[in-house]
Amino acid sequence: MITSVVGILLLIFGISFSIMWLVNKSNNIVQTKPIEETKHTSTEVVEESQTSQPNQDPSLKEQEKKINDLMKSMSLEEKVGQLFLARVPIEAQQESLQEYHLGGYLLFGRDMENETPNSLKEKIYSYQEVSKIPLFITSDEEGGTVSRLSGGNGLVTKPFKSPMEIYQEAGLTGIRSDIQQKSAVLRSYGIQVGLFPDADVATDPEAFIYDRTIGVDAEKTSEYVKASVEALKKQQIASTLKHFPGYGDNRDSHVEIVYDTRSLETLRGNDFLPFKAGIAAGTDSIMVSHNIVTSIDDTMPASISQPVHDLLRNELGFQGVIMTDDMDMAGLADFITQEEAGLAALKSGNDLILSSSFQVQIPYVIQAIEQGSYSEEALNQSVYRVLKMKSDLGLLNH
Repeated sequence: MITSVVGILLLIFGISFSIMWLVNKSNNIVQTKPIEETKHTSTEVVEESQTSQPNQDPSLKEQEKKINDLMKSMSLEEKVGQLFLARVPIEAQQESLQEYHLGGYLLFGRDMENETPNSLKEKIYSYQEVSKIPLFITSDEEGGTVSRLSGGNGLVTKPFKSPMEIYQEAGLTGIRSDIQQKSAVLRSYGIQVGLFPDADVATDPEAFIYDRTIGVDAEKTSEYVKASVEALKKQQIASTLKHFPGYGDNRDSHVEIVYDTRSLETLRGNDFLPFKAGIAAGTDSIMVSHNIVTSIDDTMPASISQPVHDLLRNELGFQGVIMTDDMDMAGLADFITQEEAGLAALKSGNDLILSSSFQVQIPYVIQAIEQGSYSEEALNQSVYRVLKMKSDLGLLNH
């Protein structure tokens, strides 16, 4: 009898244990299955995101192919010429475009002063007509004291106001409205690059650059730069932030060599901020000043300093077109010969040279490539950036 009871108890215990084991196993399956499924789904998303990116914007792949195909068809001379935004020469204007394969023309006051609206349009059209690759047509149109079109002869119905005046009157809403109206005027003449906004932070009314800024701190200047870049992008007019690494309250490099002795920490915490905002907003280009910024490079003007350009590319992450300020300014011209300056600017990291001496600079660059002191790889990178900027502006569609 005792044996039977023990047997029954053992049987019940065994059955209970089996049931508990099965329940636990079932619970483990329920708990682990969703985790396994989640991992699998996550892996698929990562793989999909890595492979589907080109499919999300086929226009970028098509643009890249179009630019690369164009570059394959270009001679060495044509490639080098694309890196020069030349001041319009007094004579042989069309001939210079054809001989040197220039990337663009930079209009100054003398190119406007005797023109009517119709004659200026015809002149600009004549430049494009003889150019194998469409030109950048460029004019300084910040507004206020810096506007070539506002010099008279009825080229604009009203002179372009300075950004400071507009900002004080109507804030960023006024800035956006002004850019919309100004862009329509620029497009009507065939000008795609107005060389603005000024991203410099200057708060001293006596400073050289002050009147060309909006005269406020770095935070508000950053907001202004972001709004300007976004507005220009909508209008398909190029944005150019200037003058990196930030002019500050320094003297005028048009007339002398300028030394900027501020620390790199000061620049990072103040002057770099509007440039960062403009880069994040998608600016097309950045102009580098001729000031010698001692905390970055105490031996070279910023425009021909590799450390300055490395900082702009690597720390600030800018991948668009970097251009020099006007190479004729004393801040550079008193430092290096014009013949050497173009090559020095390209080797330091510029993509576009604002030049009045292209006739001697271009052969000097070609010679450097042929002799191996300036690489074709670096040349091609700059040419690609210039052509991409032209493509973004719709120029390569013509």
